[in-house]
Amino acid sequence: MPNYPTPHIDAKPEDFAKTVLMPGDPLRSQYIVENFFENARLINNVRGIQGYTGTYKGKPVTVMASGMGMPSIGIYSYELFNFFGVENIIRIGSTGSINENVNVKDLVFAMGASTNSNYARQFQLPGTFAPIADFGLLTRALEKAEKIGVTYHVGNVLSSDTFYDDQEDANEYWIKMGVLCIEMEAAALYMNAARAGKRALGMFTVSDHILKKEALSARERQIGFTQMMEVALETAISYEEGE
Repeated sequence: MPNYPTPHIDAKPEDFAKTVLMPGDPLRSQYIVENFFENARLINNVRGIQGYTGTYKGKPVTVMASGMGMPSIGIYSYELFNFFGVENIIRIGSTGSINENVNVKDLVFAMGASTNSNYARQFQLPGTFAPIADFGLLTRALEKAEKIGVTYHVGNVLSSDTFYDDQEDANEYWIKMGVLCIEMEAAALYMNAARAGKRALGMFTVSDHILKKEALSARERQIGFTQMMEVALETAISYEEGE
């Protein structure tokens, strides 16, 4: 028996492109479709998590939101990798900088994703797993970022289970370890990709600077990440073009 549709994705494997761009916000999916896609069609809208497949520069790409947090992206990425034949997931999200040199509107590529989550416990590993990006996706994305002229940083991010942390000095410990920024999904995505033998990459636009107390508005977060979207789309179609 096929494992689709699932309780979360009402589609078939042939509805998806090889590469899925995954913002957290469904409205960001809609923005990408309206501003970058041709011939887009809605392939999923269960729980308002909109998924669309269309073409970008003539090549097929899918965009589907993940919702917020590791449990949510854990469900969607697991199903896409294991039930729907997706090979690559590129998370495109917002992040809060905890590094003096990583500024609002800069782009961050998560080479690694530290976490305060217990997500890895399910794999029963006799040690600590280090969630990392796929090297091929990362290097292709950096090449595209250079061509577009994006200000970017590459390094370790924190995938946090807590947006409001009761430990007021928690960030100080991650700052000491050179972590660039905080987001809430990449570690689970990287672990699911590793377990499924697939590829994943997280890239983020800095929407907040936690140290400098700077922030973009909600609308700027939704539509102001154009360069990140372009880098992700160019990276996605590079696999279709056989680069």
